[in-house]
Amino acid sequence: MNKILLTMTATGIILGVNAQNSNQQRAAELVAKMTLEEKIGQMAQISIDVITRGQDTPPASTLQIDSEKLREAVVKYHVGSILNSPNTRARTAEWWNAAVEEMQQVAMTETRMKIPILYGLDQNHGATYTAESTMFPAPITLAASWQPENARRMGEITAYQTRASNVPWTFTPTLDLGLDPRWARQNENFGEDPYIGAMFGAALTKGFQGENPNNIDKNRIAACAKHFMGYGAPISGKDRTPAYIPENVLLEYHAPAFQAAIDAGVASIMINSGIINNKPVHADYKILTTILREQMGFKGMVVSDWEDINKLFTRDRMVASIKEAIREAINAGIDMSMIPINYVEFCTLLKELVDEGQVSMARIDEAVTHILKIKLDLNLFETPNTFKKDYPEFHSKNFQKASYDVAADAITLLKNKNGILPLKKGKKILVAGPNAVSMRALNGGWTFSWQGEKVDEFVKDEHNLLQAIELKYGKENVKYIAGVSYKKVFEYDTEYKDRFEEAIAAAENADVVLLMLGENSYCEKPGDLDDLYLNDLQTELAQKIIEKGKPVILVLSEGRPRLISKFSQKTDAIVQTYLPGMYGADALADILAGDINPSGKLPYTYPAFPNSLIPYYHKYAEEQENTDAAYNYQGDYNYEFPFGFGLSYSSFEYKNAKISAAEQPLNENAQITVSVEVTNTGKMAGKEVVQLYSADLYASLMPDVKRLRRFEKVELEAGETKTVTFTLQQSDLAFVNFDNKKTVERGDFEFQIGASSADIKAKLAYKIK
Repeated sequence: MNKILLTMTATGIILGVNAQNSNQQRAAELVAKMTLEEKIGQMAQISIDVITRGQDTPPASTLQIDSEKLREAVVKYHVGSILNSPNTRARTAEWWNAAVEEMQQVAMTETRMKIPILYGLDQNHGATYTAESTMFPAPITLAASWQPENARRMGEITAYQTRASNVPWTFTPTLDLGLDPRWARQNENFGEDPYIGAMFGAALTKGFQGENPNNIDKNRIAACAKHFMGYGAPISGKDRTPAYIPENVLLEYHAPAFQAAIDAGVASIMINSGIINNKPVHADYKILTTILREQMGFKGMVVSDWEDINKLFTRDRMVASIKEAIREAINAGIDMSMIPINYVEFCTLLKELVDEGQVSMARIDEAVTHILKIKLDLNLFETPNTFKKDYPEFHSKNFQKASYDVAADAITLLKNKNGILPLKKGKKILVAGPNAVSMRALNGGWTFSWQGEKVDEFVKDEHNLLQAIELKYGKENVKYIAGVSYKKVFEYDTEYKDRFEEAIAAAENADVVLLMLGENSYCEKPGDLDDLYLNDLQTELAQKIIEKGKPVILVLSEGRPRLISKFSQKTDAIVQTYLPGMYGADALADILAGDINPSGKLPYTYPAFPNSLIPYYHKYAEEQENTDAAYNYQGDYNYEFPFGFGLSYSSFEYKNAKISAAEQPLNENAQITVSVEVTNTGKMAGKEVVQLYSADLYASLMPDVKRLRRFEKVELEAGETKTVTFTLQQSDLAFVNFDNKKTVERGDFEFQIGASSADIKAKLAYKIK
């Protein structure tokens, strides 16, 4: 069996290498036959809004492809890629089938080179822009499950439904490090830890593309890891604003997730829209070429973000014209420009730059080869179209169950005073808060539209939180008074009092209050905020309902951890649902009732105050004990809940922690094995996330207090014991030094096994001699 497996694996590697070489060679051969204008056209990506006509007024939309505009772009200017959904509203798979087929027909029958269009969509947590498809919880919710296979499954289902839409490319996974909870794109990534980001990023990439990135089959799509890199650490906490990140820090924390995606064969990478160390990343040769290609080994295609080449001039003012912006970006390493509107300007100016010798033909050929190889890897030349009729599992019950399972695996119990949960049936329940009836709040942005504000157009049988609670506990036992509601507008931050006093008064007659608070949907720049505290009206509602003295269960649905320290200590239970998706309400109801034992863990540190936005892997100076009688230098690391934290209805005991060797000579490949026995000491089956951290006790570069190295989610019946074993190498203990090189140093280390970053059950000494 092992010999057969080895032979099959080796054969697969050979076939993959041959396909890579074959497609690379074929792409180069095509480039050699192309005119300069044809090459430049392949580097141009335009929005579908440029080539459509009609009115988008659902349900009677007359929007369709404008044949003349399409031919102007594709035949005359040789445009090679189109993106987005008209008016950022989802379309049916049948609409996409016809629209993309028309584009491919023009590209492959009316142009000299007959090169297919590469169509791309932001299918961020499911098939975002495909109506009637199965949506999943947001990526931050997936991370809370601590099961990378959930990301892979989401990728597989998203790819299947996207191909059913005749679209072969998605602009995800989002692999930005979620360091700053103020940031509007926190929910699109996998949290604050580099290792979790790497594990989930690789799994999602494999889910999208399959095992062979050089031969992506008809059930898979090309992935695009974004936003390379350092995008998630702006100084202001606001989207697309400057960051200051030393190179060794960039490589230590921000690069690992991208490296994992590259190692998994990710087809394309999108670039950070922001600025690092006073240089826009879209013009940074060192980041785009030296680091990304030469050091990290990326061989795929690099695409800009929306209009970001032009912004080198219009926003950042680092150049004096659009023409100079194009020169800087292309020479830095951008292969395809997401223009997205004025493609005539881009094509004309780039040709001038080549004719003038400001951009070399070699750089153009390199870029176009990268672009054509993706089209070849996707087999678009042979099969330019895929149709829904050939995808019978589209939005199947199995797909819907997979989305529910992720939510059930991720929802996190943060507080359970006196075991108030599971909540017994038969009680009189008051449901209050704006998120109780908001599908926007359950799903967030990138849900059938950019900001998620159009989601109600696409909801069919899915439940909001109130409906799920009524189904679980009986409508006769549940009373709903909002207290605070959201206005039905594009903007997310639009709360108003809605029967406010009536909701507070109703708490007196309830046995328990389910207070459903958090955020409305948003994404990107429109989601910027000035205050991380939960909005004032929701906070006031919580405080006044708590004053009534009845048990309060706080249910949060939010894309980032909004501060709740003004009232959290007085609640009886807190449940974090993150953005649990279309079936998240059902999962929550099952958890509240005890039909599901919660097992999610925080993928970020939940801060307590606006000035405590420090990740768990901070420096020792963030926590100081006073050592001087005259001056108080004590420092605090204040969190509401620590990274990796989450409660269960079961309890777990850790014992017999072991390490394979307490000392080893310096050898980066030396293997280290750490194990521990975990027992479910509770009365019901449950899952526990066993977490392995390491602490470098002393180093030439000031070390972090700890770093997550491995984790495993283990399922245990009541009374059952399992041994969890982690295997790693000395290289896992490396850090990036001041010379920007990864290094392992001799010295003392400590392995910590725990249920969270703060709840350490066992410590094991380790020394590199």
